[in-house]
Amino acid sequence: MPTAARISDLYEIRIFITIPSTGCGHTESPVVELNVGGEFYTTTLGTLRKFPGSKLAEMFSSPAKACLDAEGRFFIDRCGTYFGPILEYLRSGQLPTQHIPEVYREAQHYEIKPLIKHLEDTPQIFGEQVARKQFLLQVPGYSENLELMVRLARAEAVAARCSRVLVCLVRNEKEDANCADALRSLEANKRSVVKFGPWKAALDISDLLDCLNMDIKAQGYQVCYSHNSPLPAKVSDYFYTFSFSWW
Repeated sequence: MPTAARISDLYEIRIFITIPSTGCGHTESPVVELNVGGEFYTTTLGTLRKFPGSKLAEMFSSPAKACLDAEGRFFIDRCGTYFGPILEYLRSGQLPTQHIPEVYREAQHYEIKPLIKHLEDTPQIFGEQVARKQFLLQVPGYSENLELMVRLARAEAVAARCSRVLVCLVRNEKEDANCADALRSLEANKRSVVKFGPWKAALDISDLLDCLNMDIKAQGYQVCYSHNSPLPAKVSDYFYTFSFSWW
């Protein structure tokens, strides 16, 4: 078994030595073996350093930036499944066609800016980053209220097959005023309600309902919503019930 000192020496050799090519006046980049989250890749140092400003290039700029596994391969503690498309982009410029959100997340981690820019132009990322997230930024307290919905559902889950959370969605100040009495009545009866709005975006209540449904499901919960409010007809259009199924 090589000692720690010899492994360090091996590391430095692998990182810094270049091998002269035959008669062409330039050098070849050394071969590098990688262990990325348990998946193995073979590439060259030049490929990994293709974009000097990236975090990936920085990781291979000095011995202190990376570590080795038991077999002497460079170890990166990230998901290896989505490293393959990133490596292919570094090698050939080929853009991924599958698992776009996951590859985008990894590209952000490695700070490979050209790939990030390409992926942000894809319909999947463009729709999420530019359309949906920009809409949600105009809904005050969206993330906090989403978290509150989950907390309320979990609090009611003891010995229950499902939990129900009542939400109130108002698009503008007029709708907010229309719901004021109903909200006070629910509060007086100790009924929890999570209120969203008013918001400034031009999207409808159905858009916000879809966003809530999508984001709760993304956390692993089984959820659906329905328009079956027990409130008077004049305000019932603003109230929806989200049902969380536990088993």
